[in-house]
Amino acid sequence: MKKILLFLFLSILGISASLSAQNVDDIINKYLSAVGGVDKLTQLKSIVMEGKINANGAEIPVTMTRSNLKGFRFDINVMGMTGWVIMTPDSGWVFMPFQGQTKPEAMPGDAIKEGVDQLDLSGSLCNYKAKGHTIEYIGLDDVEGTECHKLKVNHKSGNITYFLIDPASNYLVRTITKQKAGGKEMDIISDFSNYKPVDGGLIFPFTIASQNGPIEFQKITINSEIPENTFKPIN
Repeated sequence: MKKILLFLFLSILGISASLSAQNVDDIINKYLSAVGGVDKLTQLKSIVMEGKINANGAEIPVTMTRSNLKGFRFDINVMGMTGWVIMTPDSGWVFMPFQGQTKPEAMPGDAIKEGVDQLDLSGSLCNYKAKGHTIEYIGLDDVEGTECHKLKVNHKSGNITYFLIDPASNYLVRTITKQKAGGKEMDIISDFSNYKPVDGGLIFPFTIASQNGPIEFQKITINSEIPENTFKPIN
């Protein structure tokens, strides 16, 4: 009897694992199709997103520039001064003159490691197996009243990010990234909404919200030429 129960238990585990894996790939494939498809995503070379942050009634211009697997740059204009964050696969720099900085400062290695996965423009879910990531289906989780599929992405880099996908639209609505600050682990939450098509047939979220408030993007350009010095720490 024990052997029968053990066999049944192992069989159930095997079925559950199979269903879970099937669910993961089904959810991911629907998401990838919803935002334009694998072919278009893998052809992304650059993304430039121009928008504004509303802070205490003031509109602050921002620009995010990303070159596939090469670099990320975030520019922000405050009180007539332009600050920026730059990251490449092996280095990172911060310059915020409106916070008293007079020259760029190097980012710590941990911060670079935690952000390196953002350099993949096709996204962690696209061709995730070939990239060396593993993904687990956690179940359903509430996002602003909507039960969403929750996927745990274990990146090849060692980083962990949770992706929450709306089963109705198949769009990504939230990511939760595990990061360390001051020796403590914390969750970095980003919410995505206001999806619209851009030139090239891809669908992008034009609103990205975090603990610091939402960024409303007015213009998103893909596959434009990015100058070589964009990701160099030059004032």
